[in-house]
Amino acid sequence: MPCYSIEGVIPVVHPSAYVHPTAVLIGDVHIGPNCYVGPNASLRGDFGRIVLLAGANVQDNCVMHGFPQQDTLVEENGHIGHGAVLHSCTVRRDALVGMNAVVMDEAEVGARAIVAACAFVPAGMRVAEQTLVAGIPAKPIRPLKDEEVAWKRTGTETYQDLTRRCLATLQEVLPLAQVEADRPTVRAPLVRSLIASKRE
Repeated sequence: MPCYSIEGVIPVVHPSAYVHPTAVLIGDVHIGPNCYVGPNASLRGDFGRIVLLAGANVQDNCVMHGFPQQDTLVEENGHIGHGAVLHSCTVRRDALVGMNAVVMDEAEVGARAIVAACAFVPAGMRVAEQTLVAGIPAKPIRPLKDEEVAWKRTGTETYQDLTRRCLATLQEVLPLAQVEADRPTVRAPLVRSLIASKRE
C-alpha cells in the first residue's frame, strides 16, 4: 500500500487489519484490529491524528483528514460508507456514516446513530445516540429502532468478514480473456446466510 512517513511519524496498521493496496496512509494514522480500509481511501495524518478503532471500516474513496492538533476518530465498529469525508470529527462506536456524506470539524456522531447518504453534518453538531440524521445541513429525523441498529451491525460484520477474506485470498492478477466454464460466484459467507434466512 502507499504508506508514507512525515517528520518521522509512520502509520501503524494492526496485522489483523486489511488496507487495500490503492489506499494511501500518511503520517500519524492508527488502524486497529480487524479494520477494513477500501480502495482509493485517503487517510492523511499530516496535521492531526487519524484513528480507526477495532472493527471499523472506511470504504472506497473516503477521505479522513483534520486540523493541526485535532484527532479524526472512528470508534469500534464504526462504518463509513463509500466516498464519505470525515474532517476533525468523532464517529462513536457502532455508528454509520452513509455514502458521500460529510462530517465536519468537531462534530460528533453518537453511538449507534446513522448519518444518511449525502448528508452534511456541520462543524460542532452533536448527533444524538441511536438517531437518524439527514439533509444539508443534517437534521434529526427520528430515533432508530433496535432492528435498524441490528441491521447496521450486520453490515459492519460483513465488512469484518471481508477483512478476513481479503487477508486470506485477495491478490493482484491479470484479467482473463473470456469467461471460464463453471465460473464460481463471489459471495460473502455472511451474505449467503442472510439470503438463506430471508427465504425461510
